[in-house]
Parts: sequence; structure tokens; C-alpha cells
Amino acid sequence: MDYYVRNCEYSMRYLQRNITVELIKSIKTRPLTYLNGGRQVGKSTLCAHLPSDIKANHITFDSPLILNSAKTDPALFVESLPDDALNIIDEVQFAPEIFPYLKMKIDKNRLNGNTKQKFLLTGSANLLALPNLSETLVGRMSVLTLYPFSASEVCGYNSSLIDRLFNEDLKISKYANFDIVDIIKKATYPEIALDNTIDRIKWFDSYLTTILNRDVKSISDLKNPDLMIGLLSVLSARTGGLLNNTAIASEIGVDYRTYEKLLTFALNSFIIFNVKPWAKPNKLSKRYVKSPKLYYTDCNFLSYIMKRDLTEIYNTDKQTFGHIFENFVASELYKTAKFNDIEISHYRTQSGSEADFVLENSNGDVIGIEVKSSKTVENKYTTGLKELKEVCKDKFQKGIVLYAGDEIFSIEDKIWAVPVCYFWK
Repeated sequence: MDYYVRNCEYSMRYLQRNITVELIKSIKTRPLTYLNGGRQVGKSTLCAHLPSDIKANHITFDSPLILNSAKTDPALFVESLPDDALNIIDEVQFAPEIFPYLKMKIDKNRLNGNTKQKFLLTGSANLLALPNLSETLVGRMSVLTLYPFSASEVCGYNSSLIDRLFNEDLKISKYANFDIVDIIKKATYPEIALDNTIDRIKWFDSYLTTILNRDVKSISDLKNPDLMIGLLSVLSARTGGLLNNTAIASEIGVDYRTYEKLLTFALNSFIIFNVKPWAKPNKLSKRYVKSPKLYYTDCNFLSYIMKRDLTEIYNTDKQTFGHIFENFVASELYKTAKFNDIEISHYRTQSGSEADFVLENSNGDVIGIEVKSSKTVENKYTTGLKELKEVCKDKFQKGIVLYAGDEIFSIEDKIWAVPVCYFWK
């Protein structure tokens, strides 16, 4: 299904994805590109909207007949693919048998002096986490990840948030009012983001059923896929918290080995993601917390798992909304950081000093971010940022208190208050 914006502002046109430029660059310079991402994030639609000068042959393993052909005789299947087109193969993780033959075809082309792109693979599983698949194509494959819509994509603001944070000087300014709940609801899976007539609860019911009945069985060896619901429920109450594996396994009521399988699947299918702990390379005399923090890739799926409505949470439960607001910021950063060569982590010492996120570029320059869902900023919010500034010294570019207000203003040297709408305005 093609996704078009149906509201008056973007009437009936394809919604451009921010990853498009990077994808086209990879297609034209690498022998094989793997575009992964969770189900229903728009991978097929993106592939269908490549520039017209790219001749494409589109195949999907969602078709039982084609999938059977690839699994039964993978050598013949790969050999029959046209040499004069970009072969786009959807849901490639369902036929790992073709990977050795893709490698052979790429190597054969190289020997014949043909290094042009022949393959664009898509899948709903993290290929790099499946060694038996990824190792086959080491050195021959570039990997990109597509996520649900970002706030900037649904608002038509085609700009890299990470580039702006590192390269733009902040200036005192004020933005127009915005509806943060409405933005969070739109920054989601394309089909429900662009069609407000869809019953979201039923859509997520179907989405979860597909994951449990198909994906769990195809890329994991879990005996009871329904245990995944228990894991997701427990994790929904721990978003933004330090990952305590032993406590979570106990709460679900499973042994540690089963818990690890559940968690690995949830990570590899892009339902959740980890933000690793930050530590200065030489560590000095600091003691840093070593546990990652956990977030959901999509806040709407998170509220569905919680069995609560975002508007209701915003109006009646400020504490829970604060966790969802932080999750929203985490997912927005994550959607951008991965194709900007930026490391995202969290800062926390054993003494309890913390900053929610640390962005670090390839030069070691650092930006610290503290997230608050309030519409005002208090001095106590900057404690962790100030400590991070002291630790990083000249590598510290700026510290940001990202909040739900409408003004950018300086708090002290290199530390600013910035409204969350900076993401999309």
C-alpha cells in the first residue's frame, strides 16, 4: 500500500522520508544494500518511490509461491534475477538460503568488472544480529534502518535534527503554540498516521498478532510466542529506566534463558531499543552506571501495550506522560542518529548524577540533553548537564534542557532551554 498524506496541508502526495538521500547514495555506490526496520514502517513504499532512473525488479517473499521457489532452489532463484535491474527483495529474512548465492553473484560480477548495484533487500529483522545471515555478506553490504515517521517527516520539515544540534547556533526565540499529544500521535506507523479513520486499537491488535504468529516463529526459537506480551507489558512500565534483566525475568515469571530470547527478539524486530551508558574513554576517576536504558520505538504502540490513550494520560497522569515524553524524544533522536554517524547514550554516575541523553559525533564532540515534559524550566534540571560539561571540557558543545514550552533561551554558558518543537519547526 502506498502511503499518501490525506490532510489539506499535504493533500495526495507521497510523504518524503528523511533517509531517502542516504538510501539512494548506497544503491548507487554499493553492491548490496539492506534496508531493515520494523513491520509497517514503509520500507516497500519507500522502495516503490525511488527515482525513475533506477530500473527496479520488485519481488516479495510475502508471496508463498515466490518464497517457496527461493527456498527450494535458491541457486536457480538468484541466477534468474535480471542483471540489468536493481533487484528489490522484500522480507528477505524468510529465505536465508539465498544469501550464499547472492554472495557468489556479487563476487562474480566483481571479477567481471561490474561493481554496480544489483540488490536492495528489505526485512523486518535486524540482519546484523543474525550472524548466520550477515556474515555471508560481510564487506559486500551496507545496512540502513527505516523507522516509523518522525515528527519532522509528518510536519514536512526536511531537515536533520542531529545536524542542526551540532552545527546551528542557538538563539533566543519563541515558537507558536503546538499540540504535543497530536504530534506524538502522528509520529507513528505510516498507515495509521495518514488515515485517521483507522481504528488504532484494532490496527495494533493485528500488528501484534502478525508479530507473534509469524515473526517470532521465523527468526527465533521461542516455544511460546505469547510470552512476548508479558515482556512488552512489563517493559512498558519501565521505559526510560535502567534495564534490570534479573528483575524483569522474575516479574514475567520465566527463566533467564527464555527472558534473553524474548528480549533479543524484541530488540531485533525493532519494537524496542537500548540506549547504552556513556563513559569518558579514559574514565578518569569517575564511576559510571553500566546498565543501558530501554525505550519503545513507537510511543503509540507503547500506549497500546499500556492499554491507555495518550490524550487521557496527558490530561490525568503527568508522571506517566513524563516517561512517554522522554520516550518520544529518545525515538526521535534514534531515528536520526543512526544515519548521521552519531553515538547516542545516557550519562549517569554511581552517585546519581545524570543526563538523559548524550550525543557524540565522530570527532568526540558532545551534546547533553535533559528531557522535561513541563512547560517551564527550573535550575535543578541542569545539574547533570553541568557535570557532563565539566567532565567533557572543550569537547562539550552544548547542553540542552528539552521541554514542552515555546521559548529558546540561554540558562548559562553553553546550556540552553529548547522547546521540543525544535524537532519539527
